[in-house]
Amino acid sequence: MNIDLNGKNALVTGAGSGIGKKVAMDLASCGANVVVHYGSNKQGADEAVQMIKSYGVKVLAIQADVLKKDEVESLVQQSADFFGGTIDILVNNAGGLVKRTLIEETEEELWHRIIDLNLTSAFLVTKAVIPFMKKAGGSIVNMTSLAAQNGGGHGAIPYATSKAGLMTFSKGLAKELAPFNIRVNNVSPGLIGETSFHDTFTPNDARKKTVEGLPIQREGVPTDVSGTVVYLASEWSSYITGETIEINGGALMR
Repeated sequence: MNIDLNGKNALVTGAGSGIGKKVAMDLASCGANVVVHYGSNKQGADEAVQMIKSYGVKVLAIQADVLKKDEVESLVQQSADFFGGTIDILVNNAGGLVKRTLIEETEEELWHRIIDLNLTSAFLVTKAVIPFMKKAGGSIVNMTSLAAQNGGGHGAIPYATSKAGLMTFSKGLAKELAPFNIRVNNVSPGLIGETSFHDTFTPNDARKKTVEGLPIQREGVPTDVSGTVVYLASEWSSYITGETIEINGGALMR
């Protein structure tokens, strides 16, 4: 199976490191032009740009705070202008846990920040992208999480709730945008190593215990996720919308 994305234009948020960075690179390796969005990791975004250039596609890194409407609108407009007017692929990968906290100890400000970072940001970016995607159809891939299905690990209820909301957002959006030939799907990773998320928030003993309970006895890596994202961005998945693909080594089977 050869995935050909030549001439397609992709915006990947949170592409300065980890999964987002690998997704941007793999989309480019299949021929897509890419905008690498980053929040604060300029070095990682610049590294991604340099690697993507080797594929002979157009690439640009843009910094933006995805929690600020004006910066999101500027990000999307700059991306569309760079591409020549259309955006064919959107990967909403930006997000994070911020910190682990029990509900009785969670301040409202932190609750809203986590919800905004993982759910509101995707809403803002998607809303801004839709007019540029309606022109020729396209694919939106939202990065949810195993936490959305199982409630998350210790102290991660706000994060799990935000990702469950994103999952439902995608399903509704899939129906709303289907008449415009726009598909919307979720990719739901479990324990993925080589990412700042788990390096920061998941202790080694917890990671080891998780792996011991998996049918596939290892942590995932960004490549395990990016291949599925590229597939969902391509015409090979043209009859798939409103779906969630779990990538968790067998932690959740349905």
